[in-house]
Amino acid sequence: MARNDRGDRPMSWPARMLQEHARVFFFSLGKLWVNPFGSLLTAVVIGITLSLPAGLHVMLGNLGGLSSSWEGAMQVSLFLKDSVSEERGQALAREIKLRPGVSQAAYISKDDALSEFRKLSGFGEALDTLDSNPLPAVITVTPSATQTEKQVDGLYDALSKLPEVDLAKVDQKWLERLYAIIQIVQRGVMVVASLLGLAVIVTVGNIVRLDIQGRHEEIEVMKLIGAPNSFIRRPFLYTGFWYGLSGGIVAILFVWIGILALEAPVTHLAGLYQSKYGLAGPGFLSCMEILGCGILLGWLGAFWTVARHIHAIEPR
Repeated sequence: MARNDRGDRPMSWPARMLQEHARVFFFSLGKLWVNPFGSLLTAVVIGITLSLPAGLHVMLGNLGGLSSSWEGAMQVSLFLKDSVSEERGQALAREIKLRPGVSQAAYISKDDALSEFRKLSGFGEALDTLDSNPLPAVITVTPSATQTEKQVDGLYDALSKLPEVDLAKVDQKWLERLYAIIQIVQRGVMVVASLLGLAVIVTVGNIVRLDIQGRHEEIEVMKLIGAPNSFIRRPFLYTGFWYGLSGGIVAILFVWIGILALEAPVTHLAGLYQSKYGLAGPGFLSCMEILGCGILLGWLGAFWTVARHIHAIEPR
C-alpha cells in the first residue's frame, strides 16, 4: 500500500487517486511537448473546426442584440383627426405616456410634420404651392423594450380605438421576418456544430488510435503484470483532454481575429445609418463554453477510441 512522504502511515484512497491523476496529467502533457509541431498542428486543426460554429454563435449573439435594439426603437404612429386641436393632441400624448407598456409618446404638430417632410424630401418649392397643409398631426408611441409581440399588438389595438385617432400604423412585419431568419440560422448553426463536433471526435480518436498502436507492446506488458484497463486508458483520456483544451484556445483566438477583421467595415456600415453599433467578441462565459466543448469533444474522442482498442489488446 502506498505511503505518504514521511512513510509513517498509508495514504488514503482519495489522496492516492489525486496523486495518480496529477502524475498522468503532467505525463500526458509531457508526451505532447515531445512533439510540439505535431501537437500544435493538431490543435490548429481542432481549433479551425471549433471556430466555425463558435464564430457563428457569436455572430448570432450580435445579431440578436441588434434586433433587440431595433425592437426597442419600434414605434406606433397615431394619425390624429383634423378636428383635434394642438392642445388636445399634446394632452393626449401625455395620457398615452402614462399607460403601462409605453416608454415614450411624442406629439408632432401639423406644422412640425410639414417642416420635417420638407427637410427630408427635398420638395420644398413644390410644397410652397399648396394652399393648405395636407399632413395630419401625429403622436409617435414607443413601446417598452420588455413588451412581447402580443402585448404590443394589444397596445396597438387599444390606441387605434381612441376617438381622436383617425389612423394607427405599426410596422413590425420586418421584425417578425428577422426573428424567423434568426431561428433558421440558429437551427443551421446547431446542425453545423453537430457535424463539426463529430469531426473533432473522429480527429482526436484517430490520433489516440495511432498512439495506442505505437504503444501496443507496452500495453501488453502492463496487462501482463496485472494493470487494470482504467489505469491503462487514463493517459490517453488526458491526451484527449489536452487536445480539446488547446483546440478550444485556438478557436477563441480565431474568433477574435474574425471579429477584429469585421469590426471596421461593420462600424462603417452602421455609421451610414447614423448608428454607433459595433461587434462584440465572445465574453468570459462564451470563452468558457468554447473551452468546455473542446475538452468534452476531445475526451469523447479519446474515450471512444480507447474503449474500442484497449480491450482488444491481450498479452500473448
